[in-house]
Amino acid sequence: MGFQTVGLIGKPSHAGANLSLNAILLYLKNRGCRVLVEEKVAGELNGNGFESMSLDSIGQHADLAIAVGGDGNMLGAARVLAAYDVAVVGVNRGNLGFLTDINPDDFEHQLDLIFAGDCLSEQRFILQVEVYRNGELQTSNSAINEVVLHHGKVAHMMEFEVYIDDNFVFSQRSDGLIVATPTGSTAYSLSGGGPILTPNLDALTLVPMFPHTLSSRPIVVDANKVVRMVVSSENTDNLQISCDSHIVIEVLPGDEIRIQKNANKLSLIHPKGYNYFNVLRNKLGWGSKLY
Repeated sequence: MGFQTVGLIGKPSHAGANLSLNAILLYLKNRGCRVLVEEKVAGELNGNGFESMSLDSIGQHADLAIAVGGDGNMLGAARVLAAYDVAVVGVNRGNLGFLTDINPDDFEHQLDLIFAGDCLSEQRFILQVEVYRNGELQTSNSAINEVVLHHGKVAHMMEFEVYIDDNFVFSQRSDGLIVATPTGSTAYSLSGGGPILTPNLDALTLVPMFPHTLSSRPIVVDANKVVRMVVSSENTDNLQISCDSHIVIEVLPGDEIRIQKNANKLSLIHPKGYNYFNVLRNKLGWGSKLY
């Protein structure tokens, strides 16, 4: 697929990730690739023959980025790289690995297929979240998995209203709300009782967190709408918005949170033979065929 300049991103100070990073570096050099290594892990690689640079610089120059680690590491890199439309492939050195699907013990064969163009590529939409105070934009950020409105303290209830575009949907007293993409539907949202959305769906799931009313249930909505959460001014404590459990944004009583599609998309590359339902079956321990 013409990948000449390849970015290498890893989990710092992780023995398994370092092992894979060094092996992949050697593989890429043998292919004659220009290798750009994220500066956070560049000092942990053996030898030379690569350039150390920031994640943003990798996004500006690379044709392909290889992220070595778990899904959390992949998410952190992908949020930045999505702005540069760089294809990303993940080598799993974590636990679940819904996004990082290359087996580290068989990475050469799988990367050979990808470099030969014998692979699958897909684009996943990501979210943009904005916090408004008295009608003024305070801050914004992006999320690939989910945006979560939650309390800074454990088991503290809050009050808020939810709108889809300008249509009022419900008010709620709960510990918060998870707004998840199809990519994030197998992450925190799933733990909260949300449905699994296949990646091709143009939808979001809204999952209440420990709602006071038992009739509150997850709802799936059109991803092209704007989800608005208006935090009640009656709340006595400050709240938080979390993006992919990485970025935390402060929210004050009375603030409005707007969530909609980001203009950028995450470009994922999968090895030949990738099948989303195989991933679900393997990761979630679902039953295999009867016959």
